[in-house]
Amino acid sequence: MGVITFPGSLDDRDALRAVRLAGAEAVPLWHRDPDLQRVDAVVLPGGFSYGDYLRAGAISRFSPIMDMVIEGAKEGLPVLGICNGFQVLTETHLLPGAMLRNNHLHFICRDQRLRVENADTAWTNAYTAGQEISIPLKNIDGRYTADERTLDELEAEGRVVFRYVDGNPNGSLRDIAGITNAAGNVVGLMPHPEHAVEPLVGTGGTDGLGFFASILKKLVSA
Repeated sequence: MGVITFPGSLDDRDALRAVRLAGAEAVPLWHRDPDLQRVDAVVLPGGFSYGDYLRAGAISRFSPIMDMVIEGAKEGLPVLGICNGFQVLTETHLLPGAMLRNNHLHFICRDQRLRVENADTAWTNAYTAGQEISIPLKNIDGRYTADERTLDELEAEGRVVFRYVDGNPNGSLRDIAGITNAAGNVVGLMPHPEHAVEPLVGTGGTDGLGFFASILKKLVSA
């Protein structure tokens, strides 16, 4: 499983560790790599790629490796975008909508409860629909937005994967914390599952490990 590092990525090593803890081989990928090194899945980690100087994820979208990620995703390659990675996925239009500045205009960092709405994607099959999990959230551009038609389509097609519970931390429309594409191989979310994979760090729980166990299960059974 490959984890791409962009200039300004902060959580790439955490994501690599989460992959290893789930039992998969973790492959570091650089944003200018000429290929994906034959990985079976890709994680776009959190951070502030290119300092978010233009718009969160807007410059990373044009990194050379992203052409291969986009092509692969359209052919079924599993891709997980976490926080800044989610922002990159919206910039590439692999996922609809956009990420705006938090409605309170402040950076937020806290443990966040989520409800699993869709447990049928490549990245969520280890969970059950309706299950509530707690994983860290840290962002300033985390407010998910889309037009009403897109939001209605996401709802009708079961493509809202996670919702915030116990309070909306950033003003995301319809409490959306994560979504998927129609095929279920591309998932993006703002909270950080890679920070909730072992008892000694993060939330002190392992609620985030299911993301990486899910994709491993998917790949092994394919």
